[in-house]
Amino acid sequence: MSPAATLVEALEPIRSDPARAAVLLDIDGTLAPIVRHAADAHVPEATRTLLIEIAKRYRLVGCVSGRRAATARQIVAIGTIAYIGNHGGELLRPGATRPEVDPELASWTARVRSFAARVYTSEHERVRVRSEDKEAIAAFHWRGAPDEEAAAAAVKEIARRAEEEGFAVHWGRKVLEVRPPVALDKGIGIAKLLRGAPVEAALYVGDDTTDLDAFRELRALTRSEVLASSLCVAVRSDEAPPELAGEADLTVDGTGGVRELLEALL
Repeated sequence: MSPAATLVEALEPIRSDPARAAVLLDIDGTLAPIVRHAADAHVPEATRTLLIEIAKRYRLVGCVSGRRAATARQIVAIGTIAYIGNHGGELLRPGATRPEVDPELASWTARVRSFAARVYTSEHERVRVRSEDKEAIAAFHWRGAPDEEAAAAAVKEIARRAEEEGFAVHWGRKVLEVRPPVALDKGIGIAKLLRGAPVEAALYVGDDTTDLDAFRELRALTRSEVLASSLCVAVRSDEAPPELAGEADLTVDGTGGVRELLEALL
């Protein structure tokens, strides 16, 4: 059997009834290649074209990101699908102009921003650590710094101070996020998006540790019979955490493999 035939067979629970299926995808490292500077990320036009066609055919299509929902929509540039941003803290529904923001998360915005302003110094600028304001989340990136080891050490000091002050910290692929100490993950955002939606099967595709929460939520919804079936897909890369493939039903190779998966859905 050819790899293409195998992929189509694995996707059959999703493909068999598109009108009652949800297609959910991470963005960075899944739809968009990882780039040195996060602001430069974009979804290749060939991938975007496929996603537009999928949105026409399937009941619910959504992109799930650690970025703000509005930023995620700008990167993907499709207004007719849903966006879950800030690791589940924001939900931007198809066609909406403003995201629904978790009130508890929003209440921490001023404190997170104040902390980020206090800890980000000229030394961080010197070693090329880049700060990112995501309202209730502050991110510090060091991918592409001239000395990534020195930049990572400087970011570790930020993490230490954040924990001392009662914030939650989360490490991603060459990024630290300082978060409020509230429940926040991609699975929570997916549960909110799917609540009441007329779907029986759901697919999730992701490439990083935060996508494990999405995998686990889909499986929980399947066990509780909210969904009849779910399919969790891991995107392989040199930086992908090994536990992601271990919990996946299916793996694909990089953003090119994701594009092949989208083609198979059609």
